[in-house]
This record gives sequence, C-alpha cells and structure tokens, in this order.
Amino acid sequence: MMTLHNFAMMSDAAILAEIGRRIRARRLAARLTQAELAASAGLDRTTVGALERDGSATLLTLVQVLRALGALDELEVFLPDPGPSPLELARRGGRLPQRVRHRRGEKPGESS
Repeated sequence: MMTLHNFAMMSDAAILAEIGRRIRARRLAARLTQAELAASAGLDRTTVGALERDGSATLLTLVQVLRALGALDELEVFLPDPGPSPLELARRGGRLPQRVRHRRGEKPGESS
C-alpha cells in the first residue's frame, strides 16, 4: 500500500518516523532481521532498531543501511543533483557560483 505524504505539513519527528517505517519495510521485503541488516551494514542491531523506530540516525548510518539494502542509488531520486541550467551556465560564462552574496540591506530570500 503506497501512501502519499505532504512532508511540508509534517513535523520533523513525523518525517523521521516515516523514514524509519520505510527502512523497516525495505528490510522486511528483503527478508532480513535487524541483526542481519546491522551486520551487513557494519552497525549494531540497536542502531538499526533506533533508525526504524524513530528515524534517529546519523547520515552515515543511513548511507550504510541503504547500501546494505541495495537502495543507495535511490538517493538520486531523494536529492537529485540540480546542476546548473544551460542558460545559467552560459550567462555566467561557463563558471559556476561559489557562494551566495546579498546586497546591503537585502534580506535572504529577497530578490532585487
């Protein structure tokens, strides 16, 4: 059963819990115990349990678990590389921006 979520309307804790639920569903679909997944990821079983329970994990732990589940490539769907648009690249003479600067008095998010 696939459920669509409006993540923008969810609390941070709810989003982490949803990530944990999805990791657990992936593990069960792969027919792995928490201990087996933990061993494959180089982690402790309690770490996998905490990730599944409330999403509490470091980014490194998440990467290790995704790798062990064979789901690391899905990070491309999660956070695709935006890359520069061809028009922006041409406008900048082939150079990519290195930092963001705001004009004096301009607040972040404002554009002139």
